[in-house]
Amino acid sequence: MQQPLWAPSAERIAATRMDAFRRFVNQRHGLELADYPALYDWSVAQREAFWQAVVDFFEIRFSQAPQAVLQEGPAMPSAHWFPGARLNFAEHLLRRRDAQPALVAIGEDGSREQLSYAELAAHVAGLQRSLEAAGVGVGDRVAAFMPNTWQTVVGMLAATSLGATWSSCSPDFGTQGVIDRFGQIEPKVLIAAAGYRYAGKNLDLTGKLNEILERLPSLQQLVVVPYSRAQAKAEDFTTDAPVALWDAFYQAGGEPQFTPLPFDHPLYILYSSGTTGVPKCIVHGTGGVLLQHVKELGLHTDLHDDDCLFYYTTCGWMMWNWLVSGLALGATLVLFDGSPFHPAASRLIDLIDAEDISIFGTSAKYLAALEKAGARPGSSHRLQRLKAILSTGSPLSHESFEYVYREIKADLCLSSISGGTDIVSCFALGNPVLPVWRGELQCKGLGMDVQVWNDAGQRVLGEKGELVCARHFTSMPVGFWNDEDGAKFQAAYFDTFPGIWAHGDYAEETEHGGLVIHGRSDAVLNPGGVRIGTAEIYRQVEKVEEVLESIAIGQEWDDDVRVVLFVRLREGVALTDDLQARIRQVIRANTTPRHVPAKIIAVADIPRTISGKIVELAVRNVVHGKPVKNTDALANPQALELYRDLPELQD
Repeated sequence: MQQPLWAPSAERIAATRMDAFRRFVNQRHGLELADYPALYDWSVAQREAFWQAVVDFFEIRFSQAPQAVLQEGPAMPSAHWFPGARLNFAEHLLRRRDAQPALVAIGEDGSREQLSYAELAAHVAGLQRSLEAAGVGVGDRVAAFMPNTWQTVVGMLAATSLGATWSSCSPDFGTQGVIDRFGQIEPKVLIAAAGYRYAGKNLDLTGKLNEILERLPSLQQLVVVPYSRAQAKAEDFTTDAPVALWDAFYQAGGEPQFTPLPFDHPLYILYSSGTTGVPKCIVHGTGGVLLQHVKELGLHTDLHDDDCLFYYTTCGWMMWNWLVSGLALGATLVLFDGSPFHPAASRLIDLIDAEDISIFGTSAKYLAALEKAGARPGSSHRLQRLKAILSTGSPLSHESFEYVYREIKADLCLSSISGGTDIVSCFALGNPVLPVWRGELQCKGLGMDVQVWNDAGQRVLGEKGELVCARHFTSMPVGFWNDEDGAKFQAAYFDTFPGIWAHGDYAEETEHGGLVIHGRSDAVLNPGGVRIGTAEIYRQVEKVEEVLESIAIGQEWDDDVRVVLFVRLREGVALTDDLQARIRQVIRANTTPRHVPAKIIAVADIPRTISGKIVELAVRNVVHGKPVKNTDALANPQALELYRDLPELQD
């Protein structure tokens, strides 16, 4: 009988916020919810009572009280949460004002800057005054082309305190990728870095930034953060808008003011990956993001005000938005900018010890790479306060689950989490009161009616199907930017099952109440009419020592679809007949004959989005001679050329 990899002790459960919340709900409503499954069922059945409990438990402040918790229309997406309420997002992230470290910003070069909660508020107050003087007010857009630094967080807080809408891209985005995003939302102010560091290189952004500025006629102020280019000057940048260096633009000090805003007022604009066309601009509301994030960080992640939270992310990935909400719980956030493997594989693990990180967030790709590099952090580092590891970006393999408990730390909660930019949060994630099972996301998020449906729109248990959310939830986007009639928004999520959010993940509910994600629905392979999730194949290929990473697609062939597997091998390794046979044998032995690729082809690189996700659709299009509409969304667009006109695919 399978055993969990980890289970919390009764004492540990009792000390969690999740258990405190269960007791809070029981006391308030005269209930006897005995465990998480009972709490979850109640949270879905009684969504209004649940979200009101979240508001009260986390002391969310409304400057104007709501008329109700929920006004729901006949079907999604028509609903209004907390209508009539007014609040400010930045105000909740700046409630703490003491000497406790709020932000610790670490650069790849080893630089370290620290801001206390009191200092953070003073910086926000100063920048707020200058943004207001530059004409920024409710509904304006403030954009950032920035590395993951403390200035980026200050910029977001100052903008949202005024009721402006924040949007950011990281400096590794291509010029066209930035224009495709910011060009649509027409920012009034742009905060941009003059340079950044990655993998030992100091990269000058002056030329790229000037190209971007040419295409942003709406701009009324450019604020330049020199960052890795200390010699940067305002006159280096060509724009009709005023240009100021960060330190000259504002002076820290005073108390920030907070503009009260409606619950669904646009807080963030995030972007779809854009690999199939111009990125969609996804608008997220103030209150929905705040409630969802305090729920996920406070309850599901068990973040307390004495915790130190880290997530390896750039400002172009939604995990940055998720990370900074940790301020609402009064925790210390560690920001890191640079390569996670420079100068060595231990770079981020070193941070855990140096900063006493208690919750460490990363990607599934990072954990797999750490294992491939032979790292054994449990033997080489103290990891004394580390109580949880979070992983997202792609499904975490069984082998990576086992690696964490074998080589990193046996007594921690390993939480594979899944959601996305579309909801700037999670549908399924971790839970400090539940055991961890190999290959599974521990639970569905509270208040989220997550199910798996077959093509006929019927719920299935223990079978693979479409991940849906069957009832409205607070972090559903307000809509898409410049989608006046909502047609694009409707088509993106509600056309598969009318009135039901279809997320685009191919998933399976488990007997433990958790989920397994088998990959994206649009990347599902269909040989002989049988649907196969790509993650099922990747999980097996990762067991082969010679393979660093892989990508699988379905190639149209002889009126059917055949599975083609591309592999990136370790340096010096050749794809021999013997290695191909071993790869096929591992897949066949652990899945089904249908999963076994008809072709295995070695490639030098695998294309990924800037947030690190492999792009099966882009590769499939190239293989079939179809255009890839927006290669600027990729971190390594040149890799796509490796898949064009391959002779191995012609027979």
